[in-house]
Amino acid sequence: MTKVGIVVGSLRKEAFSKQIADNVAGLFPSGYETEFVEIGNLPLFNQDFEGDLGTPAEYTTFRNTVKGLDAFLFVTPEYNRSIPGVLKNALDVGSRPYGESVWNGKPAAIISQSPGAISGFGANHHLRQVLTFLNMPVVQQPEAYIGNSAELLDGGKITNEGTVQFLQSFVDTFVDLIKRHNA
Repeated sequence: MTKVGIVVGSLRKEAFSKQIADNVAGLFPSGYETEFVEIGNLPLFNQDFEGDLGTPAEYTTFRNTVKGLDAFLFVTPEYNRSIPGVLKNALDVGSRPYGESVWNGKPAAIISQSPGAISGFGANHHLRQVLTFLNMPVVQQPEAYIGNSAELLDGGKITNEGTVQFLQSFVDTFVDLIKRHNA
């Protein structure tokens, strides 16, 4: 069983990113298990936690969770043309201590979304930049930018068949990347 962690870049209870991630989680084939990874409880990264202050239990739990997963789907909104601070914090926590990154080499895919027409383009590309540094192979094509997300969701479900088909092709490409990486 291949385990895919889903990291949602928004903490809002009814976040569009979470609703989209819920829809996408059901598109993985048999043999793939998805698990949402909690990032909202992590204290802000402080390198002193790795020394004098001691590592917070939340960091250890998070790092162990990430270690147990094979690949990651990131679904995020865009905040101020970049990724939300909570997502960047989780990436930083997992990348430390230096030389012990729990992200290293794990395949990844990114879906950015926005209620507007720009579709989280800035967040998508900033996240790609961070994941490249973390040595995570990322799905390059198709790129997944979901615009007008509020109109796409009806009771938490994506109702536009074209969008569902696109997301299925995106997941299929991600599964291919995971298989190539695990070969």
